Amino acid sequence: MQLQYLDVLGSKDIETVFGVASKGGADAVLVLGSPFLLSNRTQTTDLAAKSRLPAIYYTAEFVQDGGLMSYGVSSADLFRRAAGYVDRILKGARPGDLPIEQPTKFDLILNMKTAKALGVTIPTSLRVRVDHVIP
Repeated sequence: MQLQYLDVLGSKDIETVFGVASKGGADAVLVLGSPFLLSNRTQTTDLAAKSRLPAIYYTAEFVQDGGLMSYGVSSADLFRRAAGYVDRILKGARPGDLPIEQPTKFDLILNMKTAKALGVTIPTSLRVRVDHVIP
């Protein structure tokens, strides 16, 4: 496996990056966490589809907007756990005394419509591990 890191610094870079990946013979794309890419997720997922490149994203919003799959921290679990912190603080705990916790729940989300459009066959061994499927 050979990895190629491509920077995205602005809106025009998204199209350039997918063009470079496609012309360079990339088999897939891994989209790393970025507030900029999250706010431009429709453009990102559209270009992945247009380039016929399977892509995995770091959050479910991309998959809901047509991306193939995501694997990342469960936002619902983080919000639930944050509520526990708020409860403890409201009951008198000092925020500085509360432990820092690492995420413990991660979600694998798959968009079957996108998989079909890309001609990607999802192995059964992966499908049984999926937390959420978008039909």
